[in-house]
Amino acid sequence: MKVLYRCCAGLDIHRDSVSACIRRRGRGQAEATIEEQVFGTFTQELERLRSWLKKYKVRQVAMESTGVYWMPVWNVLERGFTLMLVNPATVRALQGQKTDRIDARRIAEYLQYGLLRGSFIPPRPIRQLRELTRMRVHIQQDRNRVVNRIARLLETVNIKLASVASNIVGKSGMAMLRLLASGVGDPGQLADQALGHLRPKIPELILALDGKPDDHFRWLLVELLNKLDWLAEELRRLDAQIAASSGPYADVLHRLATIPGVDRTTALILVAEFGVDMTCFPTAGHLASWAGLCPGNAESAGKRFSGRTRKGDRYIRRILVQSAWAASHTKDCFLATLFFRLAHRRGLKKAAVAVAHRIAVIAWCILAEQGVEYHERGGDHFDRRHPERTARKLTKRLDNLGFQVTLVRKKYAAERPPKPTVDPLECPRCARWGLPRCIHLLKRKHKPIPPPQ
Repeated sequence: MKVLYRCCAGLDIHRDSVSACIRRRGRGQAEATIEEQVFGTFTQELERLRSWLKKYKVRQVAMESTGVYWMPVWNVLERGFTLMLVNPATVRALQGQKTDRIDARRIAEYLQYGLLRGSFIPPRPIRQLRELTRMRVHIQQDRNRVVNRIARLLETVNIKLASVASNIVGKSGMAMLRLLASGVGDPGQLADQALGHLRPKIPELILALDGKPDDHFRWLLVELLNKLDWLAEELRRLDAQIAASSGPYADVLHRLATIPGVDRTTALILVAEFGVDMTCFPTAGHLASWAGLCPGNAESAGKRFSGRTRKGDRYIRRILVQSAWAASHTKDCFLATLFFRLAHRRGLKKAAVAVAHRIAVIAWCILAEQGVEYHERGGDHFDRRHPERTARKLTKRLDNLGFQVTLVRKKYAAERPPKPTVDPLECPRCARWGLPRCIHLLKRKHKPIPPPQ
């Protein structure tokens, strides 16, 4: 095999030790020269590892992703070396040949011959923003758990607040819960705390709040409310820190928020997970595949098996699927039309994943080009693409209901949608999508794509 790097290193990382192997192969040299050494994981030992690699003029370093133990090594070697983080599945050891020294030697050998693919590791500012947004997700999950515990606690004393109020920790619900915790048990006094749309439901609230609270219940409720307040304060401080860290990406966040179903919080997570430099993802399909939003490939002997999506980045997958559900409730929206168009054939859940895939593609287009925003094509996009076919389908439905329909085209009606910004001769696919610029010609120059026959 062709040698890609004359001198490179492989690291097998553990909690307390790092096994390093350097492979050097000069011109005309048949066998590679191997240098091996074991280092600790304290900062002084990692600095010694850095000096040892510089001594042999190593530039390319590959390491295996091992929990969080690779992160301090990456932070120390980030400057001065070209690092590659590889999936453990791609450097799996053979049975009976598994030691730290052999693992480091195998990683270095794979790297020297160019057999490794590195994972996407964004720059340090994006990684720090990613840690903040992921911490926010965990705090929000903790808060949801506390809310569920409060709901279960209310059920134990036969207080059915959740049966009347959709949000038991809203402004009205929190006022009732605090009165309950303070010792007030009169259902009328508790129901009088209702605000807004809950005011007409006061008679139902009086029935729902007529329970059997005791001192044990009130002590538990006080503890859960204190924990809820503490989490709310922690979330407020974290939001302030995220706002300070996301200042340089204000323009990108504004443009991402133009996508239906994507608010500022979702845009922050997109930037934190994707980054703002799309050179790591040559096409939008690469980004969607990395996020785990593409059908899986399982084929053998000409037969296709399961098309389940891979795991991918669970944080980005969760938020994009939630955005897809939010977009499905938007009126006169292309994404909502796409959702129900797919849900009719494939089901709601698969439609949500498909719309999440489309949102990821749109996000790539926005991040890849400066100044690009989402261009709404309207809820009637598919009708305008094939108006004759849509008219035939609707006429057939009316005919089945027993109506006689005569179609007459309006004299001044627009027969076609407005012309796309991309020349169809240059790229018919992007012209059909109505994109302002061709996404297939951004990263490489080639001849124009011929129009379909």
